[in-house]
Amino acid sequence: MVRTFDPQFREQLLARVQYYRDMGIYDFYRQEPLPAGAQQSAVAETTSTRVEDLVPARTPANTETAIHSCVRESASSDPVAALAAIREDIGDCTRCGLHKGRNQIVFGVGNPKAELMFIGEAPGADEDAQGLPFVGRAGQLLTNMIAAMGLRREDVYIANIIKCRPPGNRTPERDECETCSPFLMRQIAAIQPKVIVALGAVAAKTLLAINAPMAELRGRWYDFTPQVEKDLRPEEPVRLAVTYHPAFLLRDPRQKKETWKDLQIVMKFLGLKPVAKLAGTE
Repeated sequence: MVRTFDPQFREQLLARVQYYRDMGIYDFYRQEPLPAGAQQSAVAETTSTRVEDLVPARTPANTETAIHSCVRESASSDPVAALAAIREDIGDCTRCGLHKGRNQIVFGVGNPKAELMFIGEAPGADEDAQGLPFVGRAGQLLTNMIAAMGLRREDVYIANIIKCRPPGNRTPERDECETCSPFLMRQIAAIQPKVIVALGAVAAKTLLAINAPMAELRGRWYDFTPQVEKDLRPEEPVRLAVTYHPAFLLRDPRQKKETWKDLQIVMKFLGLKPVAKLAGTE
């Protein structure tokens, strides 16, 4: 049975869980209760060193159970509420140096219950100005790609590995990706898409933790599980496919044919029928 806690105690627990999340800790383990005769002395020792500032006079077992309960409560079954909670947790983020040059945090946009999710690299100048992902020239091409698949932008969900524009649109650095990607993992867990399309090498390598060229990453399915608390992970892995970033296609339109092949694999899996060929793939 899930216990109910008073609002102040619940907020304290949520704050502590968020502290662990920011440190990169996502799994919590329940300590088994001690025998009745030994429990009282153990409580006195552990509460003074581990949880005294948070929940005095509670056993470690009850504390861990409470943390699990609050984690479940904070991740609503409603993806709209879950995404709103993630955005609130991000706040006016200063976790890495990118905040110094950004105008807006670019969180993500689209259908919170989307079956298909596109994940790119990072916001550009247009995205930084509008606070929305993929709204510049590359975004217009992505919109055309989505339309050719027989979908609208509002049918899918679009996000990036990092949520602030790197200076001069440079490639995000590893520590920036590692700092920001936990929030993306929570977004994926909230939406629970059937398919993720990783757009470009940075997105693919970050999500898959694989250092390989695009030629090796494309053309196959990957089983992907977002790295979040166990209670929040999808029951089944998400299917993940890799294709070229729209910005790369603007520089090398010859690769549109290969991209269209990748998208056709996705369409077949989702039971979609293209309404038209992607321009430039004839």
